[in-house]
Amino acid sequence: MSAYHFTTRWIIPATCVEVYRTLEAVEDLSRWWPSVYLDVKQLEKGQPGGVGKRVMLYTKGFLPYTLKWQFVVTHTEFPYGFSLEAIGDFAGTGEWTFRQLDDDQCEVIYDWRISAEKPLLKKLSWLLRPVFSANHHWAMRKGEESLALELQRRRAPSQAARAGLPRPPGPVFPHNLTDNRVL
Repeated sequence: MSAYHFTTRWIIPATCVEVYRTLEAVEDLSRWWPSVYLDVKQLEKGQPGGVGKRVMLYTKGFLPYTLKWQFVVTHTEFPYGFSLEAIGDFAGTGEWTFRQLDDDQCEVIYDWRISAEKPLLKKLSWLLRPVFSANHHWAMRKGEESLALELQRRRAPSQAARAGLPRPPGPVFPHNLTDNRVL
């Protein structure tokens, strides 16, 4: 009852290389996708190319609960995507796939097959599945918005141009990291 399967599709004004490089730099997630990633720590670098990279995450959506989990990169195919295995409050697999549509548009597909392992989510999935699903979809919409802003920031020709860009959307419920950090 606590299993979920989500497929997200974004069209991002970027190249596959730009999208891949932005998502693989996990230490930057909490800066450019702060609505979801409250804290991120790379625990292991992995092999050249990223296989074996282990990352600890502290995340949330629009609902007032947080999730602690880790992922390990299980496969990479630069610049077309990578796969991961999740453990912790989530358990399952995720696969990012990137396809260049034209010179400056990348189709991003995220296939996320997980089960909720956090006791609250696991126990209430039978009742609150639509709300938990809406939470995921909200988080991914914020990710699409935040990724597009981050790529604009990276492409900006000057510090002044970067400063003129809007900040990425922050968390719905501000959270005190001093009590719940994963670091």
